[in-house]
Amino acid sequence: MSTLSVFLDVPLAQKMEGLLLKAFKQDDSPNKIFLAYKVCMNSEGQPWAAPVVHKARLQIAQDPSLNYEYVPVKGMKAFIQACLELLFGRHSRVIMENRVGGIHTVGDSGAFQLGAQFLKTWRQDSQIVYIISSQREQHGLIFQDLGFTVYEHCFWNSKEMCMDPDMFLNVVKQAPHGCVFVIGNMGNCKLTQCQWEKLMAAMKKKQIFPFFDIPSQGLFTGDVEEDTRFLQYFVSGGLEFFCSQSLSKNFGIYDEGVGLLVVVALNNQLLLCVLSQLVKLALALWLNPPTCGARIITSILCNSALQEAWKQSLKEIVEDIMLIKEKVKEKLRLLGTPGCWDHITNQSGTHCYLGLSLPQVEYMVKKKHIYIPKNSRINFTCINACNIDYITESINEAILFTKDSELSSEGK
Repeated sequence: MSTLSVFLDVPLAQKMEGLLLKAFKQDDSPNKIFLAYKVCMNSEGQPWAAPVVHKARLQIAQDPSLNYEYVPVKGMKAFIQACLELLFGRHSRVIMENRVGGIHTVGDSGAFQLGAQFLKTWRQDSQIVYIISSQREQHGLIFQDLGFTVYEHCFWNSKEMCMDPDMFLNVVKQAPHGCVFVIGNMGNCKLTQCQWEKLMAAMKKKQIFPFFDIPSQGLFTGDVEEDTRFLQYFVSGGLEFFCSQSLSKNFGIYDEGVGLLVVVALNNQLLLCVLSQLVKLALALWLNPPTCGARIITSILCNSALQEAWKQSLKEIVEDIMLIKEKVKEKLRLLGTPGCWDHITNQSGTHCYLGLSLPQVEYMVKKKHIYIPKNSRINFTCINACNIDYITESINEAILFTKDSELSSEGK
């Protein structure tokens, strides 16, 4: 007699691998190029790793006093403290007042999973989340699965070819009282002092709860302090917030993803209450966080020589990225490519918008085998001396082709 499976009604889930990457892997063209990798790439086309990581890893492996016992549910104390000092500065107001703390989390999205679980329980009066970023983020899926109503907004203005702070401010004005704002890539949205004051006033009035995403501190401007300076506005404005501090990309330890859920509260008593509830949730989610990546990061951040070497490597990466952007812009100018391309160098970070239309993107993918997202936001670390000419010539060709097609349509 056969036994019926309890899994009979479980369908096969769609593969999580992106359609763009899948199409790239299936492409047989020898000229194919993928410009949408999430990780920072080196000049050899391999994932970049900070040089000091290898040195730190060897030191840890040779340490006879190392204890592999479970760490507390909250995580490694030294790791948490080092990360908070990296984020806010050792002598920052919020650290000195003991109103910031953190929970050691798993992977790049663990902080969002933990934070969303907390907000689901303790902000039941408002279950609306706005994802505000320069791109579509995966964080929305976490909140959706927990039952939140999620709205996604991008502050890239495709007509003006820039990050538009007014688009951000308009979303804040329209948002309901008490909602959650998940904010990513804040550094590219350059607000004036007046705009900052308006933003702070509106968020405080509506009791909007910010949840920041800091995925690669130091790989934005090359300065770890400058990359998170915007947080000081929220601290000085008296706002409480969460922050996901991912520490995989800026150290180059992608397979040992580790991070921190940072909590900023009005005072130490409130902070301790929030952290106690987060520990309970972490206990159910993963019990004890992994320590390999955390030990590497802690050993670098707690050693002044290694930390300076790490910061210098970040600065060099960002300088290389800016050089590539300048070369792309100059090559497009020499080719006589229509349009102004200043927006390429006006953007910071590893990933920036090319400013191509959807037909131009489709031409690049189908005709030139250059795989870029529909919004044309590419990873500039994927461009190197070997492929830059082909890429810029293809961009020029795509723009000229689509313009000719538009003229032909008008003629008909």
